[in-house]
Amino acid sequence: MFLKKILTIGFVAAVLFACGDNGSSATDSDEDSSSSVCEDCDGSSSSKAKSSSSSSILVEYVDPSTVVKGTMTDERDGQTYKTVKIGTQTWMAENLNYAYLHPTSELDSSSFCYKDSVSYCEKYGRLYLWSAAMDSLGKFSMNGKGCGYGPLCSPTYPVRGVCPKGWHLPDTTEWNALVTAVGGKSAAAKKLKSNSGWKYWLRVFGGNGSDSYSFAALSAGDRFSGGNYCNEGEYTHFWSSSEANIYNAYLLSMADYDDAVSLYYDYKVYGLSIRCVKDE
Repeated sequence: MFLKKILTIGFVAAVLFACGDNGSSATDSDEDSSSSVCEDCDGSSSSKAKSSSSSSILVEYVDPSTVVKGTMTDERDGQTYKTVKIGTQTWMAENLNYAYLHPTSELDSSSFCYKDSVSYCEKYGRLYLWSAAMDSLGKFSMNGKGCGYGPLCSPTYPVRGVCPKGWHLPDTTEWNALVTAVGGKSAAAKKLKSNSGWKYWLRVFGGNGSDSYSFAALSAGDRFSGGNYCNEGEYTHFWSSSEANIYNAYLLSMADYDDAVSLYYDYKVYGLSIRCVKDE
């Protein structure tokens, strides 16, 4: 565990899911390697953020004192979420907790509570397969219909996915816009992480964030394709709507030991958190 904590950000992607995915998913034998860093969507402090799904957009640094806090209610189940406007973007300031329970070919659900306990859903929100994140069934929108593990899909952006009406699943451009707005990837996790709940394995490497922008990213952990849960207190991973290949999709990662964020791709069959961004 100690070695895992001192690896540089360039190796983070290779170890994030090292704590025990023993499932028999088809991904176990895939030749396409997962956890590849996204070189074309690097969230740096430059003025442009890139994505395969959206054109480059101009982003300026946002002073933390200018953020606007609010709330929104998901009309589907009545749950209320905190929100925060950072520059031109309005984000959920809590993880989505909508119960998207449609079965897959192998599972009886496509979103989960950490360790299958409702108390974790109340704390962290749900963990979603990428197919659920994209609403591959087209229950709420046709924009992400058919997107999941398998053939490449052709979504129409923005993809509402499993998000409430008027909100959507961010693509890599939108994640990078957020990262750039808070000053660049090298300190983005420190500024976006919540100020409690993150483990301090070595204080010099991080732990809790400053939550300067009231984004309150929680260390929610993950669900592996074999049904194992791991990484609570250590990592959080947020899906994007940007697909890498038939097996993988892009995500934004934060770790307890690092002030930086990382954007790369990993297997669509993992259960990860969701933050929705408001439609423009």
